[in-house]
Amino acid sequence: MTRTATLNIDLNRVEGDLEFAVDLDGNRVVDARCVGTLFRGFEQLLIGRVPTDALVITPRVCGICGTAHLYSAALALERLGSLPVPPHATLIRNLCLMAENVQSDLRQTFLFFVADFLHARYASHPLAAEVDAAFRPFKGKAVIGALQASRKILELVAIFGGQWPHSSYMVPGGVTRGATAREIVDCLDLVEQTTRYFERDVIGDSLDAWRQLDSGDAFFRWLEQPRHADSAIGLFTRFSRSIGLHLTGAGVSNYLSAGAHYDADAWSAPYGEQKTLLAAGVFDGARGVCEPFDPAQINEHVRYSWYRPYTDGRHPFEGETVPDYQPESDRYTWAKAPRYGDRVVETGPFAEMLAGGDRLLISLLAQEGASTWLRQFARLRRTAELLALMKQQIAALSRQLGSPHYHAPPPDALLEGEGYGLVQAARGTLGHWVQVRDGRITRYQIVTPTAWNASPKDSAGRHGHWEQSVIGLELADPDDPVEIGHVVRSHDPCLVCTVHFAGRETRFRYGV
Repeated sequence: MTRTATLNIDLNRVEGDLEFAVDLDGNRVVDARCVGTLFRGFEQLLIGRVPTDALVITPRVCGICGTAHLYSAALALERLGSLPVPPHATLIRNLCLMAENVQSDLRQTFLFFVADFLHARYASHPLAAEVDAAFRPFKGKAVIGALQASRKILELVAIFGGQWPHSSYMVPGGVTRGATAREIVDCLDLVEQTTRYFERDVIGDSLDAWRQLDSGDAFFRWLEQPRHADSAIGLFTRFSRSIGLHLTGAGVSNYLSAGAHYDADAWSAPYGEQKTLLAAGVFDGARGVCEPFDPAQINEHVRYSWYRPYTDGRHPFEGETVPDYQPESDRYTWAKAPRYGDRVVETGPFAEMLAGGDRLLISLLAQEGASTWLRQFARLRRTAELLALMKQQIAALSRQLGSPHYHAPPPDALLEGEGYGLVQAARGTLGHWVQVRDGRITRYQIVTPTAWNASPKDSAGRHGHWEQSVIGLELADPDDPVEIGHVVRSHDPCLVCTVHFAGRETRFRYGV
């Protein structure tokens, strides 16, 4: 005889506050509601301010991805004013965003995700001793190494930004200071140190060899070699697959990336088609093809969100973020529901690499389908790509020494108009949209990666990606739903980027 029940789960060890309400039939999840418990309203804070205030305020949206928010804000103002930007500045911006994403990928994997492998349920697992030695919080070899390496790579941001997080060194028209020859050497040293750590401890192989793996079969042959199997990613893979993480958490089959890291020679007025080092696109996992990305297709729904109601979805240039808390209604979250046209999409490192043409991930997706393991695996796959790109960007920056790093905007450049900026933040596609009249911001909208992934149902009743990724999940113990923790944490949730304000009644808390 089945039993129907609802679990209200608080997930900690995420950035911000996240609740999941799931309906069970027996032990099987038959419905899910992803609840963002907090309202922040940065968009409302910006209305009436001068446009450049966004460069100081929006980096404080998040303590993990402030560089990404600063970059998006600067891009939006440059589009608004049709401002020229020197390549020197774009190279510095790219390097700093890459460094931020590398540190986030390492910390999320080894501090947030693999900590669940120490759960009591797995105490008798054949790999338990290896997992404990590598992944025990703040004591395991892989954890300590990730802390040291992620701290080191962030020094690159401090070179140009003076601090991290909440830096403000990107400005419309460039950056506040250019690179020197000594700083080129320092940047290269930081990337080389991080690369040596990644090769030695994370993959047990050279970066080039790892990046050359181009199919699922090639990867599993690679994994059979002891030094690869004993690496952090080898142990992560072996354990993940032994507990079935390659069979759960698929979610939707459309993967969105706005394109990662701007081509320094192409980012300048008049801003037609954007050119990025990793291509933009919407990858259709069911058909194995990537469609062009069109920012005009982005829209946000609020039918199940605690905001002033409007009909269907609105493009951010027409959107609003006016709170309207309705606890007794069928609305259940402070997160909006972004959609690409009428499609629910996933964004993040997995989507970024699929759109960018990574053959290994495309092969694994076709071979096995999406999963919790593959999504988390893709994050470390991206780390390798970023480290390789950083070396290329440093080499290009060395050729820009002495060239301009900033073009001052004309006095009237930001008085009227609209613009938007899109980047690939640590957790996926991030967008800022701004409209200005008489020198003051009249509308500012931010669509974050977690808003895409953690969205509620939309006006048509379509569940968001996270909700879809847990529906159908079989829980071994509904009183201890570790399976939901695995699935949700594989997305690296960042609720502070999405919502912020005040919590609700006490919930069942999951996590350590």
